[in-house]
Amino acid sequence: MRSYISMLEIPVQDISRAIKFYQALLDIEIEEMEFEGMHMGIFPYEDQLVNVVLIQEEGYQASGDGPVVYLNAGENLEPVLARVESHGGKILLAKTAHADNSGYFALFQDSEGNKLALNSPH
Repeated sequence: MRSYISMLEIPVQDISRAIKFYQALLDIEIEEMEFEGMHMGIFPYEDQLVNVVLIQEEGYQASGDGPVVYLNAGENLEPVLARVESHGGKILLAKTAHADNSGYFALFQDSEGNKLALNSPH
């Protein structure tokens, strides 16, 4: 399987807050590290086609504008979406069927102000 994306950086203003948000949202452990003044939170990458990194560094700005990243929410995005607001995010669009009936998506704002989406087949 191929992917046109090899790595994804999600800009954050508060690395600790963002790590807590994504760990709770996706029920994963995120490794925190610092490298040359750059604070990072690295998503588990074993068996993943795309590496995901939270990054706090000068010049990186969280935004609700621009490309929207769709995160895999497993078989059903509802349990993941249900955790968004209780961990500092905001639901922007509830679970909605894709136009081609290939599954579902929902839009949310993370704890840092980034607009992202969840995706699932059910």
